[in-house]
Amino acid sequence: MTEQVFAAIETGGTKILARLVSAHGEVLADGRWPTATPARALEDLAGFISKALCPGRSLGGIGIAAFGPLVRDALSRDYGLVLSTPKPGWSGSNLRAALAARFGVAVDIDTDVNAAARAEWRRGAGRGMRSLAYVTVGTGIGGGLVVDGRALQGALHPEIGHIRLARREGDRTPSACPFHDNCVEGLASGAAIAHRLTPGRTLADDAQVLAIVADYLGELAATLTLSWSPQRIVWGGGVMSPQLLEPLRAALHRSLAGYGVAEAVSAPQYCVLAALEHAGLEGALIMAARCADVF
Repeated sequence: MTEQVFAAIETGGTKILARLVSAHGEVLADGRWPTATPARALEDLAGFISKALCPGRSLGGIGIAAFGPLVRDALSRDYGLVLSTPKPGWSGSNLRAALAARFGVAVDIDTDVNAAARAEWRRGAGRGMRSLAYVTVGTGIGGGLVVDGRALQGALHPEIGHIRLARREGDRTPSACPFHDNCVEGLASGAAIAHRLTPGRTLADDAQVLAIVADYLGELAATLTLSWSPQRIVWGGGVMSPQLLEPLRAALHRSLAGYGVAEAVSAPQYCVLAALEHAGLEGALIMAARCADVF
C-alpha cells in the first residue's frame, strides 16, 4: 500500500524552512535554505521533496506559509502570485504554481502570519479561543486573524505592519520601511530596532529603546483590539520576549486611555507569547493535510 506524505514550506525574508510528514504525523525530514531567488527556491524544495518520495510513498499535498503580499484567492488564476515586495526578485513570482506543476498535486498557500495564526489557534497559545489575532515581530511585522479556525480573507489579506502610528515626541529615527515614514513596521520591527540601537547592543541592553518599541507595539495592540476585538492576541517572532511583553501590555492600556474595552483586555491572558517554535511551518502542514482531508 502506498503511504501518503505531506510537505510543509515556510518562506521567510532570510530563510526557507520545509518539513515532510507522514500521514501518521511522523516527521520524515526537515530542510532549511537561505532565501535566494524563486528559481533557486524551487530547485531546492523540489529536490528535497523528491528525495523523500521513495517506492511506497506518494505526495498527498503541499502547504506554503509565505511572505506577502500575495494573491490568496484559490479561485483566481493568479493564486499564489507574489505582488510588489522589497524582497529582490520575488515580485511577480509564483512558487505555489511552480510546485503544483512540478508534482501534479494540490498546493495550498497563505501568508506566513495567517498560517501561524491557524496553528496557534489549533495547537498553541490560542487553544480554546473562538478568535485570536496573531502578530509576528521580526525583521518585519505582520498579523493575521482567525475566527473558528478560518483566517480572515478579504480583498487581499491583512497588512497590519503598515498601519500608521503617531510618532512619539522627539522620535526622529528614520523609518525602516521603504514605503511609509511612520508605520509600525518602520518604527518597531527588528530592522527598525537595529536602526535605534548602538552597534553591538541588543534590545535588552537599552531600556529607552525597549520602552519606545513597547509603546509602538502597544498602540498596535490597541488598534487590533478596537478594530478586530479578538479574544486573545498572540505575539511571536524573533523580537518578542517576556521583557518586551510586559511593557507592551502597559502601553496597550495607556493607548486605550480608560475606554470601556480596557477592562475586557486587562487579564494577562489577553496578550501572550506564541507557544509554537515554528508556527508558520505548523500552519503550512495543516494546509498540506487539508489537501487530502487528513490529520
